[in-house]
Amino acid sequence: MSPPRDRRDDEVRHMLDAGHPVLPADLAERAVERGGRLLHRERALRRVGWALLAAAVLAFVVWASVARPWEVPPMGTTPPLEGW
Repeated sequence: MSPPRDRRDDEVRHMLDAGHPVLPADLAERAVERGGRLLHRERALRRVGWALLAAAVLAFVVWASVARPWEVPPMGTTPPLEGW
């Protein structure tokens, strides 16, 4: 005995029997153009990101060479001279 047919099964069978939709003739050309634009945009964003990273590293190196944060800062006041 076979199980009862479901309404969804009937809808799927109807969709499969209906045939394929008509596609535009220039669909492949438009897809290639869009893919090229996306690749160009991705490359440009990657280049901008690397340029920003390089600028940040350069700015840090310049700041570190001028400020020298690894050195102990000089004392603001001299210690009292007692016992002279």
